[in-house]
Amino acid sequence: MKTLALPYAIATAISTFMISTMAIADTTATEQAQDIVQLDVVTVSADFRDTNVQELPEAVTVIGADNIALRSAEHLESVLSFAPNVNFSSGSSRGRYFQIRGIGERSQFVDPVNPSVGLMIDGIDMTGLGGAATLFDVQQVEVLRGPQGTRFGANALAGMINIQTKAATKETEGYVAGKFGNYNTHGQSAAISGSIADYVQGRIAVNSFKTDGYMENEHLDKKNTNAIDEVVARGKLAAQMTASTNVGLTYLYADIDNRYDAYSLDNNRTTYSDEPGVDTQDTHAFAFTLDSKLNSSVILETEITTSKNDVKYSYDEDWAYGQYTRISDEPAYTPDPCDLTQGPCLVDFDGYSATDEYLRKYQRNSIDVRLLSAEDGRIFAETTDWVVGIYHQTRNEELTRNYTWDPQYTSELKVTSSSVYAELTTTLNDNNRIIYGARAEQWRNDFVNSLNTNSDETEILFGGKVTFESLLNYNHLTYLSLARGYKAGGANSATVVSEDKRTFDTEYNNTLEVGLKSSLLNDELVTRIAAFYIQRKNQQVKQSFATQEPGESPKFTDFIANAAEGINQGLEIESQWQLLESLRWDLSLGYLNAEFVDYEVSAQDEDDTTKTIDKKGRAQGHAPEYSLATGLSLAVTPAVTFSIESEAKDKFYFSDSHDEQSKAYVLWHARVAYDNGPFQAAIYGRNLTNKDQEVRGFGGFGNDPRDGYAENRYIQLGEPRLVGVEARYLF
Repeated sequence: MKTLALPYAIATAISTFMISTMAIADTTATEQAQDIVQLDVVTVSADFRDTNVQELPEAVTVIGADNIALRSAEHLESVLSFAPNVNFSSGSSRGRYFQIRGIGERSQFVDPVNPSVGLMIDGIDMTGLGGAATLFDVQQVEVLRGPQGTRFGANALAGMINIQTKAATKETEGYVAGKFGNYNTHGQSAAISGSIADYVQGRIAVNSFKTDGYMENEHLDKKNTNAIDEVVARGKLAAQMTASTNVGLTYLYADIDNRYDAYSLDNNRTTYSDEPGVDTQDTHAFAFTLDSKLNSSVILETEITTSKNDVKYSYDEDWAYGQYTRISDEPAYTPDPCDLTQGPCLVDFDGYSATDEYLRKYQRNSIDVRLLSAEDGRIFAETTDWVVGIYHQTRNEELTRNYTWDPQYTSELKVTSSSVYAELTTTLNDNNRIIYGARAEQWRNDFVNSLNTNSDETEILFGGKVTFESLLNYNHLTYLSLARGYKAGGANSATVVSEDKRTFDTEYNNTLEVGLKSSLLNDELVTRIAAFYIQRKNQQVKQSFATQEPGESPKFTDFIANAAEGINQGLEIESQWQLLESLRWDLSLGYLNAEFVDYEVSAQDEDDTTKTIDKKGRAQGHAPEYSLATGLSLAVTPAVTFSIESEAKDKFYFSDSHDEQSKAYVLWHARVAYDNGPFQAAIYGRNLTNKDQEVRGFGGFGNDPRDGYAENRYIQLGEPRLVGVEARYLF
């Protein structure tokens, strides 16, 4: 990447920054009224009040329906490159966990996880359940970078991803759509929206998506052991009860029946598993909202949500099949996957077979009630808008683990969270404002498992922010903010870890951010620049170690520990430029330096001697130094549009517990679209050069019987070249 994409990205970023900076002193051009094509106004809904993204004093990326269409994206992971310094981790059929500015979890096995990045779908908390983040019938995706301690509290230490699906409409409208592609990919979707009665609107949308996946199981002679089979449906009702009162009801159904066979002994797309796994999710979720303007001074907003999620995740732990035995100098393996050109299978004991299965049941319920100032409700001599609210959530998570080498394991987690929060926005003068918010949250964590671990902890958590914003002129907003986020502590279930590591503390995050948002050239160019410095206290990091007995599976023990401190700092640049009436250029560039300041881990030498490894100065996991996404969209004719995009990512460590890294990569995507009124069609291609992208990886253990289970590097690859056609009919 550094030899190809990076110089171009830096040059682009510098030029964009210079244009933004130089234009601050030139406001006359922006005041000229001309009949030209201008970029659409983008509104963020995840804040307390709907706000234009250019007027919101924090780093936010809004991925609209047009950008989703450019990628022909089915899932959230396919569009996250539009947001700088945002990453995802696989290890499942879909990206389930996300990282913002180098902060975020990468996987979940036995122990419960308190995620650092939250996920909301139409106000429903789907944090840690990223498989449900499908992108059909979606209005926009909002990625809020930085701690959201006031607005969302826990589980938003690094930020929040908010998916907003399309709303019910008064006028009758809808569509039917289909797509086909390689790897036996096909999808169908439909939606209809309109008025059901006076002042009542509804919308129903259904999507089915299937693909065989891009792995080939040589042992089973199948090409669908990593298949995707998803059905998602949404229903919405919106009713205007009175002139000042609106209610809404949302239902989300997800039937995700995916398979999981992604790891290869040869680090390619050929597997040998005899018992491929699955990655399924069954979701039923509801959200009820009530918004009422009580009078000219006060607005009441209420949101009640509930969700039930059954998740099954399993995999073939040995990634192979059969029994390896040594016969003289030749390997015996029937049928034989060994590449004999590389030598015999140096194994003098029977191979092993093992599977690992996790069955989880999630139940989440929440209520959020808040009051907001209306036009006559401002306080302090009518200078200050305000928000006050209370929030309560219950979260239950039940786990049953079935593992070949251990007795069945069960656990239950009950979390009760109660919060009070407030935010004030004070106008100092025509150009300057101060925003200050705070949240106090009581977090009770009750955990019990079949290993006789019993933890019942209650703590009070505090978060908030102070932001100063200034309008340099009509076209330029600058801001300086200090925010504090938090993520609750918890307990480790493993009894083999030392007593002092059975629990871990709450992590706090102090973020200093400065930003500049500009609208230039008659609003044909918008830019957003943010620089940040994050101090992480009691940083929670996942550690693991593997033990292996002869003839048995390597057993992994995972636990969470607290690093003393980490520093994450960087720069983010975004721009959208309407170069010509028919030509648009988009850019997203992130620079990130995320290091441990004080972190030591214990490890075993080959002779089983315990040693201490100092990781001070090492980069944190899933924190690439550079990330880039850029693209051009050209209207060839009024009906035909051609788009080409590139995304690039620097190498990054897969984990904090080992030192294996991904490889940097550059991907290219393209799309040709035809839009003739009600009929739309497109030809698309993602990863046109068929570049290998490594999305998850492991090190420090061996899983290949052909080399005697010697330690190796194992990786999971992202999607290869995908091409397809899609069509849509609007009515």
